[in-house]
Amino acid sequence: MFYMIGLGLGDAKDITVKGLEVVRRCSRVYLEAYTSVLTVGKEVLEEFYERKLILADREEVEQEADNILKDADISDVAFLVVGDPFGATTHSALILRATKLGIPYRVIHNASIMNAVGCCGLQLYKFGETVSIVFWTDTWRPESFFDRVKKNRQNGTHTLCLLDIKVKEQSVENLIRGRKIYEPPRYMSVNQAAQQLLEVVQNQRIRGEEPAVTEETLCVGLARVGAEDQKIAAGTLQQMSTVDLGGPLHSLIITGGSLHPLEMEMLSLFTIPENSSGSQSTGGL
Repeated sequence: MFYMIGLGLGDAKDITVKGLEVVRRCSRVYLEAYTSVLTVGKEVLEEFYERKLILADREEVEQEADNILKDADISDVAFLVVGDPFGATTHSALILRATKLGIPYRVIHNASIMNAVGCCGLQLYKFGETVSIVFWTDTWRPESFFDRVKKNRQNGTHTLCLLDIKVKEQSVENLIRGRKIYEPPRYMSVNQAAQQLLEVVQNQRIRGEEPAVTEETLCVGLARVGAEDQKIAAGTLQQMSTVDLGGPLHSLIITGGSLHPLEMEMLSLFTIPENSSGSQSTGGL
């Protein structure tokens, strides 16, 4: 059997009892290591799971799936995913490959950022299409995602923005030269995402467009959701551009305009003081 197991969002103990039982009996256990991260390292997971883990990077999952699935028709192989297994389309492709090879599979679900964002008080059924915000470069500054934000705002729905993760990335020079030298990991923060959004807003104004989001749009920043040091901050997009929520992983929500009174009351727990740009905690702001 090929098992795809969600690990949840916090640390080693967030795995389900069912998932842990499966991991401990598998012949090989892979840990997907590029779409998200836990607050603890591989060694901590290995100690708690009592199993050695094989790190699987993007290249291996996308190009060498057959190596991961090898012998899964005659033994148990597990593939561990931070959050829920279907938080990334890559994992659906792995399931499809297993099916084509005649390998039976089973999915063990867990919490993901897609539903855990409800911790800030915004109601899950009022979220629209999720978008990704990537790190800009000197030559690549995409703004196409903003159309989906605009559509969500027009529909009165919130937008969850998943922020870029750069793990095991190569520089252009090393890529061209075929050198397996990788850049240090980078994780986009809420304030970095907000700064890019503010620039998109300004670019739209320069083009004579009316931006769907302004500096005063209410947003919510979240960091390390599910961990003990989880942080949430609610304020304007301008405030989000300077807020410090600490280490990764971060997410940003752009609200859909009209809020339910209960949503407003919940967000008041996390409001950034108007003259503050410091770090925020999960309550009593």
